[in-house]
Amino acid sequence: MHVLAFVNQKGGCGKTTAAVNLAGTLASARAGGARVLLVDLDPQGHATLACGRAPGPGGSLLDVLRGSATIPDAWLEAPGDLKLLPAGPELAEFEDDAVRSLEPERRLRDALEPLRGQLDWVLLDCPPRVDGVLTANALAAADTSVLVVETSAFALQGAVRARELLVDSPWEFDLRVLATLFDPRTRIAREVLVALHARFGPRLFETAIRSHARLREAAARGLPVEVLSPRSRAAADFRALTGEVSALLRPDAGPRALVPGATPAGGPRRGPASTGRRGSVIP
Repeated sequence: MHVLAFVNQKGGCGKTTAAVNLAGTLASARAGGARVLLVDLDPQGHATLACGRAPGPGGSLLDVLRGSATIPDAWLEAPGDLKLLPAGPELAEFEDDAVRSLEPERRLRDALEPLRGQLDWVLLDCPPRVDGVLTANALAAADTSVLVVETSAFALQGAVRARELLVDSPWEFDLRVLATLFDPRTRIAREVLVALHARFGPRLFETAIRSHARLREAAARGLPVEVLSPRSRAAADFRALTGEVSALLRPDAGPRALVPGATPAGGPRRGPASTGRRGSVIP
């Protein structure tokens, strides 16, 4: 079981879109039909809504974090053969619970542990902040943290700041960066993508997720794009990303664990240096 946490310090960067659609593609027959759980850690519940669902009688992520339900008690079947652990506005109450709790950031990791062997992938859609207890739960559970960065003005500065906060995390995980909302017709998007290559080197996925109307339509219909429009360019982007994500399981997959004390500009102190990489997969 490999756990991916999708993070950023702001909303509107395509984080939920990336988590939902990558989950759908990983679970699809084209990708071998992996057993996938999508966990919504955002009190806004956008991943839950993007799957066309709402918390059911078995509970929600909040019940799991409070220990009153197990993950299989609360998960729902979602389109695209996904399991979904839903969330709603009440999840914000966990921030208050955490003040009175011992090691509240370990709750999700502990709840996921019994599912090893039952799932292949767990994707965690985090709230739009890196320093809260909900994101701390995701980072504590994650094997890989995916910093999602839209290719727009000022995005690089925000990504660098978010990376610094991730470096300060006490948890150990591999760090990868995903470029989203890419429009190759605009100069600023191309310049930001080049800057991301220069800044993050081999930690940047080669696939850039392009802006596409099909992604907005898929979210509105509560479906992964792989289900709604498998022949679209949007679905092709996520199949390319699926190939890269699957390669993370190989022992030679490149940069490894990010640990406290890593230098923000030069990559972690152990593992390969960030010295350059090939271009992204952009037709």
